[in-house]
Amino acid sequence: MTKERHKRYEELREWMVATQLKRRGIRNERVLEAFRKVERHEFVDSSDRSASYGDRPIHIGNGQTISQPYMVALMTEKLQLEGDEKVLEIGTGSGYQAAILGELAREVVTVERIEVLHERACARLKKLGYDNVNCVLGDGTEGYRDFAPYDRIIVTAGAPDVARSSRGPACGRRDDMHSGRRQGDAASHGRKKGQRRTQPQAGYRLCLRPTNRQERLGRRNALRVSF
Repeated sequence: MTKERHKRYEELREWMVATQLKRRGIRNERVLEAFRKVERHEFVDSSDRSASYGDRPIHIGNGQTISQPYMVALMTEKLQLEGDEKVLEIGTGSGYQAAILGELAREVVTVERIEVLHERACARLKKLGYDNVNCVLGDGTEGYRDFAPYDRIIVTAGAPDVARSSRGPACGRRDDMHSGRRQGDAASHGRKKGQRRTQPQAGYRLCLRPTNRQERLGRRNALRVSF
């Protein structure tokens, strides 16, 4: 990559942070710095690199998308990461969210059920030096036992509802679940006027254990988003 192109991508990341994140209320400086650092253009096909910092999701194949930057930032900020956490991500996709988490947490475990996406994301993350991100191929519906417990859990796959059960095997000391219906190329923010909403795919259900017996994990303490 030429110095000119590298500088251009840096400028685009700064523009993205200023116009899409800070303007919409993202305030956590560690989160903003992660978005300035992670090279989003590395997580899309070469034909889409020129649009990679735009205010919209981008198709990555297999009916999946890399989410709109603001949506990734909003979900990440809600996790309130301080740097020493182990985070479970359900739905690796392009690997961009995992890279952002890798900048902010001690360790990340990311699970993807679609093999081709898993392989691409793992290769990208390894190439970019995210040695604290562990990629797992599998169905994350019930979490992932092998690395449990987790300090945070983020669900970036389609999840039509938040499970109310306390039987989840992937529970950690604090569980955060952000769920939504995956909508192909339409995010809850940034969808163009008149753009058709595709039918939601079958979603994941993840069972989480509340941090104490008095808490109830339900719709009121989950952030509803669409992907």
